[in-house]
Amino acid sequence: MDNSRRRMSVLVAGHAVNDLYQGAVPAVVPFLVLERDYSYVAAAGVTVAATLLSSVVQPLFGVLTDRRPMPWLVPLGMTLAGAGIGLSGLSDSYLMTWLAIALSGLGVAAYHPEAARLARRVAQDSHVGMSWFAVGGNVGFALGPVLVTPVLAFGGLAWSPLLAVPALVGGVLTTVALRGVHGAAAAEVPAGRDDWGQFSRLTVVIVARSMVTFGLGTFLAIWVTGRVGGGPAAGAAALVVLFGVGAASTLLGGVLAGRFGRVRVLRVSYAAAVPAVAGVALVPGPAVYLMVALTAVALYVPFSLHVTLGQDYLPNRLGTAGGVTLGLAVSIGGLGSPVVGAIAGVWNLQWSLLSLVVLPIVAWVAARGLRSPVRV
Repeated sequence: MDNSRRRMSVLVAGHAVNDLYQGAVPAVVPFLVLERDYSYVAAAGVTVAATLLSSVVQPLFGVLTDRRPMPWLVPLGMTLAGAGIGLSGLSDSYLMTWLAIALSGLGVAAYHPEAARLARRVAQDSHVGMSWFAVGGNVGFALGPVLVTPVLAFGGLAWSPLLAVPALVGGVLTTVALRGVHGAAAAEVPAGRDDWGQFSRLTVVIVARSMVTFGLGTFLAIWVTGRVGGGPAAGAAALVVLFGVGAASTLLGGVLAGRFGRVRVLRVSYAAAVPAVAGVALVPGPAVYLMVALTAVALYVPFSLHVTLGQDYLPNRLGTAGGVTLGLAVSIGGLGSPVVGAIAGVWNLQWSLLSLVVLPIVAWVAARGLRSPVRV
């Protein structure tokens, strides 16, 4: 395996480890509620410590790395993300727990901008290479509960330090694998004009897409369980379809972009998402799983393309572009979930899912104004 492939493999695996700790937070919260009698407000505060801090701070790290490359942030951010989760179960103090989770969110934020920059360089601008990098994050997020639940179910919160082991190992391996890549990356920084107008339009697309995925991720299992019966297993199966097909579709996006162009793929994907999301809410019986799969394809094919488009719209600010496209714009989507829940409370869950159809329409309209960057 040559150096580029080896380094990309490490970056993909490292992205999985880093984002594993984002997925770990929702899995830790139930144990905090069970062992420490946290109220729902206190539990929500812990989640906010991770998600909002990470999303707000991530662009700031992007600005810093645009001024001066900081490849050491990649292993350091990953290590802090794991350390925060590892420390979260050791203190009975709510403040100390909150700060530990916040530390994890800070680590996640520090990781993404520089990792996205390095991945783009190591991939040599390959859309497929960046798709693999994006898939790493998707897989890691999904694996968070898989790691957390058995460990804490067996040993309780006192065993939380074990959760930091993947980050510590990953940090060391990443440091070794990326040694020497900094100089090559710095030498290839592109010249060109930053197009903030196009980048802002792309941000609208990403926020709208994120609100759909967060809304579905929050309520899909409940909806499908009631739709087809079969208990919690039926709902869990729907989430497996959503995230499993989504991961495969992220790779497909890189292939399609190489053949048809990124902007065209975005437009077609979000146009297809409109009937697919509507089908999730309207199609009866087991056929809902087919609609979930089609929705996953439509929403995840563009995922990695957002990152490379953002970097090409801001060729002199790759860190800022990565911080927004992988951080701020994605995390803000989570703020839409309470709105979906409120609609379900006033009417019903079907109407709340139908309301999500508006968002891929917004993404499609915004994508129609996108132009292919000069640098492809």
